[in-house]
Amino acid sequence: MILKEFEFLQYKDDKKENYIKSETFEAIEKFVLENETEQYLKITTKKGFGKVLQAQNYVGVIQTKDGTTIEILPKIKNFDEQKLKEILINMLKTLKKSPFKKFNTANLKAHKMPLLEIFISMFLEELSKLIQKGIKSDYVQKEENLKFLKGKLKISEQIKQNSVHKERFFVLYEEFSSDRVENRLIKTTLEYLYKKSKSNKNQQRIREFLFVFDEIKISHNIKTDFEKIKLNRQMKDYEQVLLWCKTFLLENSFSPYKGNDIAFALLFDMNLLFESYVYDYLKRKDSFENIKNQDKKHHLAYENEKGKFALKPDIVVDDGKIIIDTKWKILNENKSNQGISQSDMYQLYAYGKKYKICENLYLIYPKDEVEKGNLYHYYEDKKLPLKVLFFDVENLENNENLLNK
Repeated sequence: MILKEFEFLQYKDDKKENYIKSETFEAIEKFVLENETEQYLKITTKKGFGKVLQAQNYVGVIQTKDGTTIEILPKIKNFDEQKLKEILINMLKTLKKSPFKKFNTANLKAHKMPLLEIFISMFLEELSKLIQKGIKSDYVQKEENLKFLKGKLKISEQIKQNSVHKERFFVLYEEFSSDRVENRLIKTTLEYLYKKSKSNKNQQRIREFLFVFDEIKISHNIKTDFEKIKLNRQMKDYEQVLLWCKTFLLENSFSPYKGNDIAFALLFDMNLLFESYVYDYLKRKDSFENIKNQDKKHHLAYENEKGKFALKPDIVVDDGKIIIDTKWKILNENKSNQGISQSDMYQLYAYGKKYKICENLYLIYPKDEVEKGNLYHYYEDKKLPLKVLFFDVENLENNENLLNK
């Protein structure tokens, strides 16, 4: 089932578009109530429909325990689902410390896959490269109660375990094995995804990879095992694969959520995605020597020389000469101030005043299918000019010289 931002689901037992079973609706409703501060979805009422679950600014995948999978895609122009997924993947590739960076979107066009299956296939592609290079083995410490002496005898455990069975030896020894923490997490991810995937191709590949990891145990304490990982130069090949493992096994890499009624959720805040996308473009395409995102240099107030109310502009250029805020919102000519939020204007004014060398402020929105001219606003003293610009998320070449328009 596919939703776009701000579309809604209603419940009914009939199999109709945008209808889900009442028990599935109730599970998602409970998930929403337990995560009210995040606004992944919104419970509201619609005239003629009754109570509905409405998508908000989060996109991604939610899977309930009964197997119902809901994809939420960004609302961009009148693009079809395949185009929306392609743009979404391009945006995800710009996220810091994410596993999406190296994925080739050309692979996406050949497969009209559900979003979850796309994510699984991306992980399997990375794992395939790792397996071709060879999985790592190492000396692993083991404690066992054996019939022969091997390594070092553990006296205390020997007394405790073998007071009756004198023929046994409780020993500590090292064994060269591929059963190391990184490989255990990969195998755990494979087994987890085998249950989640509904794609025959993905399931077949997972079975093939599980054969490679056959002699490796699964992880029984996932969070602790991730903390044990030390990615050094020798383990560089594992970096992307383990980022995927973390994404799937912890699920909260991008959107922490609470509750036990949802089997799986991987959700992304479109405001953060849009900010990352614009920042990545400006960093690559413009000749700025110094560009930062989420700069934390200033506070709105100070108490005993300690900063209060941190100011975090989305993008800061040249230590504050240029300050940019991005907003994932479609402006509307029929609304007051075209729908530009008053609080956003106040926020930019605070940025401009605190960064004393500021020369230009920009508010950047996504470009809609309706052509809009750039909107120009000036603060009262006219020393802090603000331009409202529109960023084309589909055709990046249309954004050349964006800040000079």
